[in-house]
Amino acid sequence: MSKVPMTAKGAEQVRSELEHLKRVERPRIIEAIAEARSHGDLKENAEYHAAREQQGFIEGRIKDLENKLSLAHIVDVTDEHTRAQAKGKVIFGATVDVLELDNDQEQTLRIVGDDEADSKRGLISISSPIARALIGKQADDVVGVETPGGLREFEILEVRYE
Repeated sequence: MSKVPMTAKGAEQVRSELEHLKRVERPRIIEAIAEARSHGDLKENAEYHAAREQQGFIEGRIKDLENKLSLAHIVDVTDEHTRAQAKGKVIFGATVDVLELDNDQEQTLRIVGDDEADSKRGLISISSPIARALIGKQADDVVGVETPGGLREFEILEVRYE
């Protein structure tokens, strides 16, 4: 499989969740299963079945997070070398202040990996039409993005690597 881009902050969040699942949740669920087993007949033991179901969910999530990290190409835009190569252009991980020309609305967008995207917080996926249009551009450039609602035009006000 090919590498998947992920920001350094996104990778840290994945590592943190993975650590929590392994050190806190997994031992807690193992203890809950042991407790439920001590109550006797497992066929009609709802606590046991619920704990086993939860264990399956936790183990699946651990595998998913480990897989994401193994496929991750972690990009740290605060790295001096990365910044020097970017030369003021929009790259993966950059924070971009844009002005939507149709409604004079300013937005701050950060281009992140697919798993990190959260449009409500201004985190847009690298594979989104807006991110693809912004990549490689720099401050004062105007980009047009074809969306289901029609053409949207953005002026890039500032590009930051934070």
